[in-house]
Amino acid sequence: MRVLKSPARLILGLGFLALAVLAVFVVTRARSVARELTDPPFYHVPSLERVEATYRDLAKGGYGDPGGTWETFDAGHRRVWYLRRAAPSRGVVLMLHGFGDDRWGTSPALRQFPTLDAAIFTYLGRDDALREGRPAPPVTFGAKESIEVAGVVHALEARGYPRRHIILLGRSLGASVALLALAQLEREDRGPLGGVIWEGAPASSRDFAERLVRGPEDRFWHRFLAPAIGSLGSAWAASRGGYDRDDTDLRLRIDDLRLRTPSLCFLASQDRLASPQVQRWVASRFKVNRTVEVPTWHLHCAEILGAGYGEAVRAATGSWVPDPEARSSGSSD
Repeated sequence: MRVLKSPARLILGLGFLALAVLAVFVVTRARSVARELTDPPFYHVPSLERVEATYRDLAKGGYGDPGGTWETFDAGHRRVWYLRRAAPSRGVVLMLHGFGDDRWGTSPALRQFPTLDAAIFTYLGRDDALREGRPAPPVTFGAKESIEVAGVVHALEARGYPRRHIILLGRSLGASVALLALAQLEREDRGPLGGVIWEGAPASSRDFAERLVRGPEDRFWHRFLAPAIGSLGSAWAASRGGYDRDDTDLRLRIDDLRLRTPSLCFLASQDRLASPQVQRWVASRFKVNRTVEVPTWHLHCAEILGAGYGEAVRAATGSWVPDPEARSSGSSD
């Protein structure tokens, strides 16, 4: 009997060791995912000198853009940078930055909107916190960021822009933030916005976390472990950020809505970080939508489309936003 017990103990011990190693692997990967979701490791805040130089360059115009004059205003606790065109504009585009970015990284996108004023800010003031040596607020994957966006829209309304003259632009996490904010704004029942242009919106923090684990190509263990690691990592991130994961879920936030704001969706059909299937579902929730499918990952649609990207944007905004004279009517619908 003793001879039989030794192999059994060995097998049992190896089994426990394997489970322990597996548990350590899952927890370690989940912790890494949680850190990336709340504090993107690739983000390096640009110096104010670099930001100001870029903004001066944008104010001068060029590349078919007329430029303008920068102003600032406060929307709640957020400082908003605002480019006013010299000629009366058709409206304003609120440009929302993506994951691990800020108001500097996405500011050149205003050149795609030569007939619109432009507004931009950094979610949660993360860039200023880092520049001042303070702990940066954790990214909340749209839960808190979308509330700030809705507040900026309200501030733009107070500055004289009817909703039908306000356009949201977002790529990557900025697209999710735009869509989550839009759902909140349409529930106010004060009319649609002028439009929303979006590309590569992650479905939720939980879905994005699992996709981070899967990476650029599938491996044999992904099928068994990626969902668990993604779920644990996103739960960990939500705890660190003080938010509910459901508040980042596009399907939950939009499911009961039929969105009246017109939409232009650039859909990266090969994307592994933002599900093309979910993008198509979100697009179907709009009463008016145009989808431009591009065989690439998100953030590369403009590169692949070339001049066609700007043409699609200008065609959409030209049809969505009435002429500048209509602003004097004060209509919000």
